[in-house]
Amino acid sequence: MTKQLPPLFRDKMMDLLGEEEFEQFLASYDQARSFGLRVNTGKIAKADFLDKSPFVLEPVPWASEGFYYEEGERPGKHPYYHAGLYYIQEPSAMAPAELLQVQPGDKVLDLCAAPGGKSTQIAAKLQGEGVLVVNDNHSDRVKALVKNLEIFGVRNAVVLNERPERMLNVFQSYFDKILIDAPCSGEGMFRKEEDMMLQWERHTVQEFAGMQRELLGQAAQMLAPGGTIVYSTCTFSPEENEAQIAEFLDRHPAFEVVPIERFESGRPDFLREPWCEEDYSTRSREAVAGTARLWPHRLRGEGHYVAVLRKAGDAGAEAGAGAAVNAVAGRDAGLKASAKRDAGLRAGADADFVSASGAGPRSGRDALRGKGRAGTDSRVSLEPLQAFEDELLRSEPFADLRLVCYGEHAYASPASLPELHGLKVVRPGWYIGALHRGRFEPSHALAMGLRMLEAKRALSLDLSDERALRYLKGETLEVAESEIIRDPEVTKAAKGYCLVCIDGHPVGWGKWLDGMLKNEYPPGWRWT
Repeated sequence: MTKQLPPLFRDKMMDLLGEEEFEQFLASYDQARSFGLRVNTGKIAKADFLDKSPFVLEPVPWASEGFYYEEGERPGKHPYYHAGLYYIQEPSAMAPAELLQVQPGDKVLDLCAAPGGKSTQIAAKLQGEGVLVVNDNHSDRVKALVKNLEIFGVRNAVVLNERPERMLNVFQSYFDKILIDAPCSGEGMFRKEEDMMLQWERHTVQEFAGMQRELLGQAAQMLAPGGTIVYSTCTFSPEENEAQIAEFLDRHPAFEVVPIERFESGRPDFLREPWCEEDYSTRSREAVAGTARLWPHRLRGEGHYVAVLRKAGDAGAEAGAGAAVNAVAGRDAGLKASAKRDAGLRAGADADFVSASGAGPRSGRDALRGKGRAGTDSRVSLEPLQAFEDELLRSEPFADLRLVCYGEHAYASPASLPELHGLKVVRPGWYIGALHRGRFEPSHALAMGLRMLEAKRALSLDLSDERALRYLKGETLEVAESEIIRDPEVTKAAKGYCLVCIDGHPVGWGKWLDGMLKNEYPPGWRWT
């Protein structure tokens, strides 16, 4: 493959690395690729997954839930993938979200999120607490982002399709943690996707550097005092890496680099002509040594660049990464659900906003029972959704969430989310389902976000049961009434909607009647 590398890229890397290291770097392109997956600890404990994993796995040293799998394995063609038990991800790409050090309860933004690998990693670390806002300004990529969040069973995510500058007024100083996995020239993807070499020759490094500069400045405005930004790229270009951080620090003196010790250091010596300007401050030049480079000739991965940036906290805040987390902890306590209609909220392809729960409902169940509803102007009754919850749901999965409707579509939105006036919203929260002509049709996202014990009616198919694969193919199944798991004192009838699981992990809905399970698995998701 080394012969296919663009000559200008080879010359540049030779100049930056020197002859000896360049030869090592070049040799990595002729080595076998490394493949990785990351366990979804929002659905299954890592130890439990390892006990049932059908793959030969080896830990990724820098990602607590990451594992290498052997070439030739096909984890994307396994029922556990359809259950959302793991995400297939290039190993070095697991590093940025890991370094963000997300804690349950944080308010987190993934600014350039599609297709959602790092978003799902953040969501698993939040464990359903706090707020995750994911954004991508490319409408054609947002569909994959939504699907990956849904299959992962994420309940507390909001999906936007916006230009970052339009988000500033809504999210000024709002987020505790921000990830910028910036659009870049993609030099670290040459071995993984060879057509990236053609893209590299068509687009200039300077073109991407301009976008990255704007993204960093916009993120700085949306970050709360004491908060953390992780900036990353999958390229080796110093113009997009060390130069971006050095320039950012000179423009934003309230920020500092949090040194990364796990990987090789960033390269201040790369800040030189003809690749970069040389007039950065001494402080900034020295600081970039605390950033990190994941080189493909030094570790098992395609390569990444990562920088951790911390914003100064309020007066009296203690120094240190742990104190930064403490400084922002508890800010949610004083926030209440908004009493105003989100009339300016736009829902992408969904219908116009109709109603929202009112100020401070004690839980999603209160909202369903009409407490704090938006009032007499609502054109959609939530009674069918309430009836569904009473019949099918054992717990309160909508607790601490705010029920909102867009036309016939119902969502459970994080209660502490600010009003999203004027923003293009693809998903304002966990998509629950559609209220249509007096009945409620549960969404696939609802099924994927539930746990089996949260459903009053469930069918758990064993992995070895041939019906498991047939269900994923969309077929109608023969199911005896005795196989439907239910509490007779709570749910006497087996007929109706049933949460279908594989080895106890939800994969979708079915409708049971007289020994037959009608398949409700979405056509676009079916096994092929």
